[in-house]
Amino acid sequence: MDLLNTRNKERKFLETCFQTHTQFVVDNTNPSLADRKKYIDRAKENKYEVVGYYFSSSLKEALRRNELRTGKEKIPAAGIKGCLRRLEMPQKAEGFDKLYFVKLSKEGFIVTDWKDEI
Repeated sequence: MDLLNTRNKERKFLETCFQTHTQFVVDNTNPSLADRKKYIDRAKENKYEVVGYYFSSSLKEALRRNELRTGKEKIPAAGIKGCLRRLEMPQKAEGFDKLYFVKLSKEGFIVTDWKDEI
């Protein structure tokens, strides 16, 4: 949504990708199963491989990183807390072909294979 700004533009973009068999990335915060389902279902209907990345973060870390943002990039704290309340941990059974767990370290990102017990 950062790039496309509206759901209508997002819908048109996805339709174009499906029609042209172009790979794409959905770079949204999709905290609930329902948020993810609309993308996963459409991708599966169009024979796409679905790869997910869950970025682990504590509320404290998210709020701290958000304080470093400026302008439209900065999110109200209530928005971050609301997203956390809606969070449903992803599961491979949702339709992911591959699912990864991502954690931030001082050296950068650490990416590991998903385990549904997380």
